[in-house]
Amino acid sequence: MHFDLIDLRLLVAIADAGSLSKAAASFPIALSAASNRLRHFEQRSGLTLFQRSAEGMHLTPAGRLVLDRARHVLLETENLKDTLRDLTGQRRITLRLAGTTVANSTFLPAALGPFLADYPEIDLQLVEHKSADVLLAVQSGEVEVGVLDGNLATSDVIPLPFRHDKLVLLVPSGHALAERPSVQLKDALGFAFVCLPPERAMQRFIEEMAVQNSRPLRVRVRAPSFYAIAQLVAEQAGIAMLPEAAALRHIRELPVHMVALEDAWATRELRICIRAWDTLSTHARQLVDYLVANDQPHAEARSRL
Repeated sequence: MHFDLIDLRLLVAIADAGSLSKAAASFPIALSAASNRLRHFEQRSGLTLFQRSAEGMHLTPAGRLVLDRARHVLLETENLKDTLRDLTGQRRITLRLAGTTVANSTFLPAALGPFLADYPEIDLQLVEHKSADVLLAVQSGEVEVGVLDGNLATSDVIPLPFRHDKLVLLVPSGHALAERPSVQLKDALGFAFVCLPPERAMQRFIEEMAVQNSRPLRVRVRAPSFYAIAQLVAEQAGIAMLPEAAALRHIRELPVHMVALEDAWATRELRICIRAWDTLSTHARQLVDYLVANDQPHAEARSRL
């Protein structure tokens, strides 16, 4: 049976208006042309879709079933148009992703680069929060996707595996801690620290851990990035706490040493969190797939959604 999208749109318009004349006027299309289209559609299908009366036109049981499928086809048609516009760059999509300092500075750039290259129509807003605020942003719908500390208790979200992370100390060559394979944070609090700005999520966490050890952090200088911090450590300005992934890069280039932290909180699993898979936009789903592409446990997690 042949029909086109105009036939389907006409069926929807008649059902919504309850009148052939009102439906024809909304297109606009001549009333006679609308009547012919409906008659031919019913003849080809062998169905009566509307009951005609002085009060208007009302769907028959068969008409209600056909209308439901027609709406579905029209919706999918619009989705296809959106996809085609996206692929040709005619429509810009903005995604918001919230992450911790560690996630944003170490693991996310490598994962986001290929995603942005494959989807040039997407603009990405990457915001930084401490883990508790990342969770709130996802729960409230402020962002669709978040990356947070896996040790944080989550509710009303679905956590997915992402990466494992360790916080370590970076100390200059010749420092008193340089020859020790590992220490507890309390053993390092007598030394001056090179730190991130106080508003950075990771820095707030580090200073909270120092307070829990009953001794505030001695901050000698603050720097805007892990690279700047590492350079200052190499110049004997103090010691620092960095993600292991960042520290490993710097010990190859600078006269610094990495010292493991024995504190349980220093080893963390980073997790992606979403409110619900079914509520994610198409592009947000694709983003999640890219973020976990190399993480085998994700396949098991997805199977449970």
